[in-house]
Amino acid sequence: MPLALLALALGAFAIGTTEFVIMGLLPEVAADLGVPVPSAGHLISAYALGVVVGAPLLTALSTRLPRKTVLLLFLGLFLAGNLATVLAPSFGAVFASRVLAGLPHGAYLGVGSLVAANMAGPGRQATAVSRMFLGLTVANIVGVPAGTFLGQALGWRAAFLVVAVIALLALAGVAAFVPRQPPAPGRGLRQEVGELARPQVALGLTTAVFGFAGVFAVYSYISPMMTELAGMSAAGVPLVLALFGTGMTLGSLVVGPLADRALRPTVYGALAALALVLAVFTVTVHNPWTAAVSVVVLGAVGFAVATPLQVLVMNKASAAPTMAAASNHSAFNMANAAGAWLGGAGISAGLGYASPAAIGAVLAVVGLGIAVLAGLLDRAGRRDAPREAALRAAATG
Repeated sequence: MPLALLALALGAFAIGTTEFVIMGLLPEVAADLGVPVPSAGHLISAYALGVVVGAPLLTALSTRLPRKTVLLLFLGLFLAGNLATVLAPSFGAVFASRVLAGLPHGAYLGVGSLVAANMAGPGRQATAVSRMFLGLTVANIVGVPAGTFLGQALGWRAAFLVVAVIALLALAGVAAFVPRQPPAPGRGLRQEVGELARPQVALGLTTAVFGFAGVFAVYSYISPMMTELAGMSAAGVPLVLALFGTGMTLGSLVVGPLADRALRPTVYGALAALALVLAVFTVTVHNPWTAAVSVVVLGAVGFAVATPLQVLVMNKASAAPTMAAASNHSAFNMANAAGAWLGGAGISAGLGYASPAAIGAVLAVVGLGIAVLAGLLDRAGRRDAPREAALRAAATG
């Protein structure tokens, strides 16, 4: 892998690690800050909300700057947010630092994918982008489990200190190896947002919010679910997180060719499979072996939802693909925030640690319904398009 691409992937690795490592450390974070575990789960939502706000806004505001400069600014902001998490003295300060760290998440990945594609040139762009995003997958196999183990051994803040160091290395790598590129073709914020308001784009983003919220309803509380229900020790949680990352990798390998052949049917199938897996998880979570297998499958079907929805939204927002890519990260992190909140609400209501899986199954079914509605509207629009074109031609003829 070229050094420039490796530097971009290292930034993605740091981002993936900081987003998910806290999910394996919720009991430790809660104990240190003196809050219940469901309240500590709000820190997951804080990061997600930062992504939701930052991805489209920072992308739009940075279009007139050179892309390398933009990447360095985003990594610097991400580094500052993680250092603030390490030093934050209270729950409120940690919450604010997580929002700060999340702001550049989607914008960095969106601009970074463009830079990777341009460096590769025609015919190799998809491969270059996939290698950059390999940093996210590897983060869930290596970074999150290792950070969880480190946080359990040395205190949860140690995990975020390591993330800050990795972000610093990525920043140095981007500065040294990524070539300068001109700014992206600029469009005003109003035009960019207007493109996202197209019905099919809005429905695609809404599908992502509801569908993927089901994954995060469970994954946000995976640590207490494994220890309280599956009977695992805390030392086994990093292995479970690695299994989830392995499932994500397997899902990414399978879903790509399927989505290339039939994009919308792949979305439907992935959401239906996700709803089924989450419903079954309410039963399998009570045994360590079946819980571990279910976590692998959950990672696979969860990522199988993410990839085709990303492609679908970008296709439907062809006039603003960069903004669409960044906004899709906003949608998935809105799902992160909603899933963590709803899963915590179920636990706080006394429904037990299995309740997030049941809540997640309902959310996935809602996402499937929205996806089917979008497909029906899209088909009707394509069917009516030739007739409307003929009417316009007759009117001007």
